[in-house]
Amino acid sequence: MRGETGVLSARGRVWAWVGFVALALYAPLTAILMPGDSWLLSITVATMVGVVLVADDNERRKYARQAGRQADAEDG
Repeated sequence: MRGETGVLSARGRVWAWVGFVALALYAPLTAILMPGDSWLLSITVATMVGVVLVADDNERRKYARQAGRQADAEDG
C-alpha cells in the first residue's frame, strides 16, 4: 500500500525529482533569455514539487521509525 511508505509511489517519486530538476534548470535560463518575470512561475512550481518531495521523505522516515519500533517491541 502506497500510504504506508510515503505520499508518492516509487515511480511518482522519480518523476517528481525529474520535474523538480528540469524546472530548477529551466528557471534561470528563462530569467536570462526572456524579458519579464515569467521565470517566477517555474520557481513557484519547482517549490511546490519540492514541498511534496519533502513531505514524502518525511512520511517514509516516519513509517521506517514505526516499523523499527514494532520490530524492537516484538524482539524484546
